[in-house]
Amino acid sequence: MFFLLSKLLDVVLLPTVWLLALLLGALLARQPRRQRRWLLAAALLALLSTNNALVNELMLAWEKPPVPLAALPAHADAAVLLTGITDVDKSPHDRVYLSSGADRLTNALWLYRAGRVRRIIVSGGSGAVLHKAHTEAADLATLLRLAGVPQADIIQEDSSRNTRENALFTKRLLARYPGTDTLVLVTSAFHQRRALGCFRKVGLQPIGFPAGFRSSDRRITPDYWLLPNGGALENLSVLIHEMTGWLTYKVLGYL
Repeated sequence: MFFLLSKLLDVVLLPTVWLLALLLGALLARQPRRQRRWLLAAALLALLSTNNALVNELMLAWEKPPVPLAALPAHADAAVLLTGITDVDKSPHDRVYLSSGADRLTNALWLYRAGRVRRIIVSGGSGAVLHKAHTEAADLATLLRLAGVPQADIIQEDSSRNTRENALFTKRLLARYPGTDTLVLVTSAFHQRRALGCFRKVGLQPIGFPAGFRSSDRRITPDYWLLPNGGALENLSVLIHEMTGWLTYKVLGYL
C-alpha cells in the first residue's frame, strides 16, 4: 500500500500537473477576472519552475556535496549501491537500460577498481507498479560482471522497493556476511539525506558517497539566470519528490 501511495503522490506533486490544473482552471473560469488570475498563477509557476538559477540554488542547498576519495577509508568492506537508475519496463529485455543517475553505478565501480571497497552490495527490487519484471539489482549486477567485477564480490538484495527497505533488507543480508562492517553508501546526491537516515535508523553507519549530481556549478552567464530551462523543471520535480519523501519518512519514524 505504501508503495502505491508513494507512486500516486509522485504524480500529484509534479509541477507540470499543477500547471495543467491552473490552465484548466482558466479554461473553465466563467468570469474574465478569475480567468486572468488563473492564467497569472500559471505564468508565475512556469516562470519560477523553469528558472535554472533558482532551481539550481535549491538543489545545491539540498544535495550532499561530493566526497573526495581521500576522505574514505583505505579499504572499506563494501559499497552499498542503491538502484533506481534502470528502466525495467523497457523491451526488448535482452539488455540493461540506464536512466538518469547512472553515476551511482560508475561511482561504485570506480570505488571497487580503485581498491577502496572489497565488495559491492546492489540493493533494489523491481520498480514496476503492476508486475515484477527482472529486478534492478540483477540488472546492475550484470553490468558490474561485464565490467570485470567477479561474481564473488557482488552481493544482491532483490526485494526492496523503497529506501527504508533498502536499509532493512541490507542489514538482514549482512547477517550472512560477518565482518562486513565498513560500508560506503552510493546513491544520488539528492537522495543521500534520506538514504543515510534510513540506514542509520536500522543500526548501520555507512559513509555517504554522493553520485549522480543534478546541480551544477554557479555561472554568471545570462542564460543561467534568465533563459527558461526545461531541465530546471525536471530538477524541481525531483527535488519536490525527494523533500516530500524525506518529510514523510521523518513523520513515520523511518529516519
